[in-house]
Amino acid sequence: MGRSRHVHRDHLTSSVRGQVIAAAGFALALLAAWVIFAQPAGDEAAQPSKTNAPTTRPQTSPTTSPVVPSAAPTPTRSDNAGQGSPKRILLPQIAVSAQVIPIAADGGILTPPSNPRAVGWWSAGAQPGARIGSAVMTAHTVHTGGGAFDDLDKLRPGALVTVITSTGRITYVVTSMTNYPKQSLAKHATELFDQTTSGRLVLVTCEDWNGKVYLSNAVALAEPVR
Repeated sequence: MGRSRHVHRDHLTSSVRGQVIAAAGFALALLAAWVIFAQPAGDEAAQPSKTNAPTTRPQTSPTTSPVVPSAAPTPTRSDNAGQGSPKRILLPQIAVSAQVIPIAADGGILTPPSNPRAVGWWSAGAQPGARIGSAVMTAHTVHTGGGAFDDLDKLRPGALVTVITSTGRITYVVTSMTNYPKQSLAKHATELFDQTTSGRLVLVTCEDWNGKVYLSNAVALAEPVR
């Protein structure tokens, strides 16, 4: 995807911290009843727009190619538990096992965890396992490597996602992965972050680093395995 991954672990913390603060911060802004993803320059964020749910903004790194469904095992049963606050998320297809931290609006802005390896869950939205609403999670993409969602755009329909909650485990299956340029994301915000739809999981991060800013957002939608 054009993002360099050659960063020595000894320098990862300081390197990533600087990028997260200056250019990798993916933010959600909540204005009145609207939820908006706001992006600082050189960072992951979303283009402001009025919607009834989160709106994501394009990230910065080579353009994500069209997603083509890949062969994957078809789940035949569900071990889903009841809804609850998420504690951890597992995405085996992209080798992610990350802590999930509730994030809330502060002065109208909802910012991902400062730890780039952690995932933030929008606590004002639906909980994973809820029968209604989109459970929205976001995490940093760091163009030099080290972000929890660096490879989110590589998820393909059929991939399984496990969310460990305060009440058990919930298994989801990815139904779509789309890369939205900042100019078009706002148009799809209402449908993507809908809080009245059947319960589902929405994963968002920045994509398409051009050397200064992220130009688009990668958005994965997943439905609970029935």
